[in-house]
Amino acid sequence: MLTTLKATAKKTSKGLQVESNARRFKVLLDEPEELGGTDTGMNPMELVLCGLGACQSIVAASFAKSQGIDLQDFWVELEGDFDSDGFLGLSDVRPGYSEIRFSMHIKSSSPEEEVKKFADFIEKTCPVGDSLANTVKLVRSAVIVER
Repeated sequence: MLTTLKATAKKTSKGLQVESNARRFKVLLDEPEELGGTDTGMNPMELVLCGLGACQSIVAASFAKSQGIDLQDFWVELEGDFDSDGFLGLSDVRPGYSEIRFSMHIKSSSPEEEVKKFADFIEKTCPVGDSLANTVKLVRSAVIVER
């Protein structure tokens, strides 16, 4: 079943701060002071890492029982490399992540081999991971100039 998710992002009056909304939830994003922000929230690149880790955590919690895994605890540590020179227009390197690395921490009494298969399942099933690992078509529908 195809589902369309919707969100908005709007710059606030505070430096580079952006308020993002989806459904009835709000997230404030910003940049560190050294990049011109007010450091009142994560930057969008950090949020991408959090989104991936959260998605993997949700997949783990949602499917552990049906996969026969005794999931006692789960968390993900993530880090990503990107060259800010691309974003700042200082070079022609891509402005996004060149690599994202993550370690899944799975506390379980299930056999180690089964837990490793479950980790593969999590990685294969996570929609955010799939969206990052595979090309996603971005479609700009309009540019609306308001005066």
